[in-house]
Amino acid sequence: MTTQSLDQLKRPIGLTGSMYMHALFYSLKKFNPILMVRNPVMFVVEVVSVLCTVLWIQALIGYGEAPAWFIGSISAWLWLTVLFANFSEALAEGRGKAQADALRKSRRDASAKLLNEPTYGSLYKTVSSIDLKKGDVLLVEAGEIIASDGEVIEGIASVDESAITGESAPVIRESGGDRSAVTGGTRVLSDWLVIRVTVDMGGGFLDRMIHMIEGAKRQKTPNEIALNILLAAFTIIFLGVCVSLLPFSLYSIEAAGQGNPITVTVLIALLVCLIPTTIGGLLSAIGIAGMDRMIRHNVIATSGRAIEAAGDVDVLLLDKTGTITMGNRMATEFTSAPGILKERLADVAQLASLADETPEGRSIVILAKEKYGLRGRDVHDIHAHFIPFSAQTRMSGINIQPEGKNGKRIIRKGAADAIRMYVVEIGGSFPSTVNLMVQEISRLGATPLVVVENKEVLGVVHLKDIVKGGIKERFSRLRKMGIKTVMITGDNRLTATAIAAEAGVDDFLSEAKPEDKLKLIREYQKGGRLVAMTGDGTNDAPALAQADVAVAMNTGTQSAREAANMVDLDSNPTKLLEIVEIGKQLLMTRGTLTTFSIANDVAKYFAIIPAAFATTYPALDILNIMKLTTPESAILSAVIFNALIITALIPLALKGVGYRAMSAAQLLRRHLLIYGIGGVITPFIGIKLIDMLLIFMGVCQ
Repeated sequence: MTTQSLDQLKRPIGLTGSMYMHALFYSLKKFNPILMVRNPVMFVVEVVSVLCTVLWIQALIGYGEAPAWFIGSISAWLWLTVLFANFSEALAEGRGKAQADALRKSRRDASAKLLNEPTYGSLYKTVSSIDLKKGDVLLVEAGEIIASDGEVIEGIASVDESAITGESAPVIRESGGDRSAVTGGTRVLSDWLVIRVTVDMGGGFLDRMIHMIEGAKRQKTPNEIALNILLAAFTIIFLGVCVSLLPFSLYSIEAAGQGNPITVTVLIALLVCLIPTTIGGLLSAIGIAGMDRMIRHNVIATSGRAIEAAGDVDVLLLDKTGTITMGNRMATEFTSAPGILKERLADVAQLASLADETPEGRSIVILAKEKYGLRGRDVHDIHAHFIPFSAQTRMSGINIQPEGKNGKRIIRKGAADAIRMYVVEIGGSFPSTVNLMVQEISRLGATPLVVVENKEVLGVVHLKDIVKGGIKERFSRLRKMGIKTVMITGDNRLTATAIAAEAGVDDFLSEAKPEDKLKLIREYQKGGRLVAMTGDGTNDAPALAQADVAVAMNTGTQSAREAANMVDLDSNPTKLLEIVEIGKQLLMTRGTLTTFSIANDVAKYFAIIPAAFATTYPALDILNIMKLTTPESAILSAVIFNALIITALIPLALKGVGYRAMSAAQLLRRHLLIYGIGGVITPFIGIKLIDMLLIFMGVCQ
């Protein structure tokens, strides 16, 4: 299969006219009781809408308990309440379907070179990608599309993953490392790869992505199920209250000797206005929109449960390299030994780095040029032979034999202990002052690189893993939210302490091994904490499987991606911070709209109760604080407001409540003020305005 760039998924799909029409169509399909019963609150509204419609038909033929226009109006707005609730869910699903359809259109069948078993030699047969199964071994050469998700078992190649990540720069994929996973739909640019397919047909990355963004396939999360149960309990309670009001009304009339009995239509209106229809109608839309926001950040979650868990996380484990720091050590300073000019140290260090293509080597050349004006020279022009770095020697350098001159310059740069052993072996000495420099640089969190020419130690180059700009402020925001940040690094304790202080993390784990990460996660979880972490290697898989929120890099190994419950397509370790914020925004949106929905009931109570019992107990008119004109206008206004408020809140449900980094107590106070008090005040204003409009239009007199 091939794909066009999926970069557009990082942006919200625009709500077009056709999308609204499709949402309206699917809203009507959702009136099916088999579908409605999944939402207990709206199912009750649908049932009483049917009952009210029957009462309206009865009134039309002359047997009504109230005027036909009144019952008909109540019935119509009850049906609209159900329609608006269905519309909110269908609109959220429609945006996901639009994204999924875009992916489907961008795919097509591709051919694959299936290698013969069991030797996997050069012979292959060409098959369709739809015929591939888990365990098949493929050969993919330069210019060809990788037909399925898999793991590189042989070869190394440059791969264009822009169709998946939106990043134009190619990446290296090779066997045996932490960058061995490949994704179907990407293109090999150079060399070749032998890949073992790791998924069956329909289980690849694009297929998972399509299933993920289709709201219709979304499974309800535990928190959502629990909230549904709570809303169902409220509905049952209010249903019991409303049913008991009919015999109470009859008894009150007999006891007071005046008044008219409450009608079933009014009881239905009271029930629908008092049960939490607002949040009941928006609940699914909130969950679907939360997943949509995750997709827009190029993160694939295995379920909504993972997104919700991200919102509850209170401990973040973050790798130092690439997450907190830039990942590439950069030269920041030259410190010369006693009696050695800094210019000479810089010149020799630059010579040793001319052919060094590592980020560290290039940074040394640039630093020498910027600080001392030293221009880079051509290795061939100075008759030099470059000595590459090796894990055994832990140093690199250059041998220079000037043409026509005696004397050879042997220059080396490397780790302090490796240079010390080298100097001693060739008959030189390692100055104690340089040893003190090395210790001081290490204490400050930098990496010392010692430079030697022949037998003379010239000094030290400071290599520092630069802390990312703004990361300290982000950790401060997390701290305000009550989230603890823990840096994980393989560095020694001195280096880890310095970087942790500079980055502003709350704690750190130095010289960390895979088993240390796993142990740390379990310790936090035993204390009742929820832990999130990122990883990309096979050695991260155990910790990822243990973490509550585990984000694997898309560039990582297959085992890491399988152990995690989220995959970051951009392979950006700092994405974990955005994931936590998205999770919290989902929970905040659900909580605030639930608060607003329940607070709404207060105003509706003051609208309907006085109207329902005004003829029996005239003194109840004191509760008519909105001064609604007539009982009919009061009840109808409350029902209309109850329907319209759902549509008014659909944009907020889809966009999410604005996120701010603050403590849980501050968030609670803020939301109670805005959505609690606001939820009480808004219906008073809205119902009164509707009442005035009904009187002005002559609907109610």
